[in-house]
Amino acid sequence: MVTRRAARGALVGVVGLAAAAGIGTVLVRRRSGLTAEGPSEAGAVLKPDELLHVPTFEPRIVPVVTDDGAELHVRVYGDHDAQPIVFSHGWTCSADFWAPQINAFAEKYKVIVYDQRGHGRSDVGTRLLGPDVLADDLADVLAATATEDNKAVLVGHSMGGMSVMAWAGRYPDQVDSLVSAVLLASTATDSLVRETTVIPLPTRFPRVPVPVGRVVLKSAVPLRPSPVTRQAIKYVSMAPSATPAEVAFCEKIVLECAPRTRGIWGAALSDLDIYEALANMSVPTTVLVGTADRLTPPVHARRLAEALESHDHLSKYIEVPGVGHMSSVEAIDDVNSEILRLRSL
Repeated sequence: MVTRRAARGALVGVVGLAAAAGIGTVLVRRRSGLTAEGPSEAGAVLKPDELLHVPTFEPRIVPVVTDDGAELHVRVYGDHDAQPIVFSHGWTCSADFWAPQINAFAEKYKVIVYDQRGHGRSDVGTRLLGPDVLADDLADVLAATATEDNKAVLVGHSMGGMSVMAWAGRYPDQVDSLVSAVLLASTATDSLVRETTVIPLPTRFPRVPVPVGRVVLKSAVPLRPSPVTRQAIKYVSMAPSATPAEVAFCEKIVLECAPRTRGIWGAALSDLDIYEALANMSVPTTVLVGTADRLTPPVHARRLAEALESHDHLSKYIEVPGVGHMSSVEAIDDVNSEILRLRSL
């Protein structure tokens, strides 16, 4: 029997995932503004559940060591000379999160995935964590895997999207020289605590009090496999319609994240503000979000799209009906189709 205390503890621990941290209605950039377009065709050959399987492609490990001596775990799949796609995962996840995209693209493209600092097999290092660290680490990965003669498409989910934007803000000269297009999925630039809808609130409290949100984000409560934990992870990060295979896939990855990593990165992200970096996103950029995303609700994506539109950098704004925060897992075919479109530009 699951006690009320156990359920509450699991939910608090998993809600500590909630802030770092697609495609039915598609909005296309035009001079007159954002207008609707129909859904794109799926780019994957395998069925969605098959794409969740561990990749059979053999990766090459690329050694990347940062200025503070932290070693980042970087894996490269596919032909070394093929067009590159670089994937940056979100908070509490790992490079394994991109299995659906590795399986879909590694046969034709050069697929690069890496563990964010402190996640997976990457060292946490000695630096104070924050957007500059996200930016510098991505710059190191790009330096080791992309060239001006063979530019990459960058795909960032949740904190991975924040990495991409922070990198653009810190290294504006690299944006046009190393990257041809960007996909920002289920992410935000600021107001992570205030805008989350994970924590149910009375109507008199339309937003999560910032001090409360910070405490939740910094939580390092250990998470253990159980029906309660699985339901909590699904509630926080996925839509009610997520399949058992999708939930199990995400649960495994989240539970593999060390509690300390979850806590220190949650604290680092609680005051994130990289909005100004959007001015440097000078390549075609797509913004995707699920309408059922509680961690980074559509209000964030719309703000991103409006800012990119004002700088004439928005390629598409995409809202995925009924999809939660784990958009690249919950809407694999649609997300992969958009990646394929950006890669073909």
